[in-house]
Amino acid sequence: MTEHPGPTEWGEGPGVGPWEGPLPDDPRYDEALLRDGDTRNVVDPYRYWTREAIIADIDRRRHPLHIAIENFGNDANIGAVVRTANAFAVDTVHIVGRRRWNRRGAMVTDRYQRLRHHDTTADLLAFAAAEDLTVVAVDNIPGATRIETTPLPKNCLLIFGQEGPGITPDAKAGAVSVVSIAQFGSTRSINAGVAAGIAMHAWIVQHADLGLAW
Repeated sequence: MTEHPGPTEWGEGPGVGPWEGPLPDDPRYDEALLRDGDTRNVVDPYRYWTREAIIADIDRRRHPLHIAIENFGNDANIGAVVRTANAFAVDTVHIVGRRRWNRRGAMVTDRYQRLRHHDTTADLLAFAAAEDLTVVAVDNIPGATRIETTPLPKNCLLIFGQEGPGITPDAKAGAVSVVSIAQFGSTRSINAGVAAGIAMHAWIVQHADLGLAW
């Protein structure tokens, strides 16, 4: 079989067509995808794999980083957070508050990403304590330290608030520290989904083995 282009070089349509040549003798491959082609939003090494096989392989690669977002109001950013968490092989995304959220922004990555719900921030903090995760809140508030120059713990839970009000008082009180992202323009804050991506990448730079990245 010929080598496939990278995920940003699909050309006219996303994904790949039916498998060319002898079929692989590997249980990770999906018979229907081999026959019909694979147009899912997955990196090329996972082409034609079953969903279960992809999840199992990501589980083997996951980082000891957890992400939490409080969902007491506007849920527009949660999908973007889930998609980015999947890209960085985050262990689990924790959604605090309402169970329902708009999955459109996740671009189907929620099928491969561990998700966990907590009714309250107190429940989330109890989970973090039981799992020996150091809690760090991310918000642009007075007294926060710059994430660009702050060492982040390896076994870490990063908490993000919703657009506008930011983190709740419970999240601030339960975190060992609060970090902010340096800004230089006129806006008071940046999109919560974007902020989460910046913070996750800051953790990746400090702790991930970049040799394992795609």
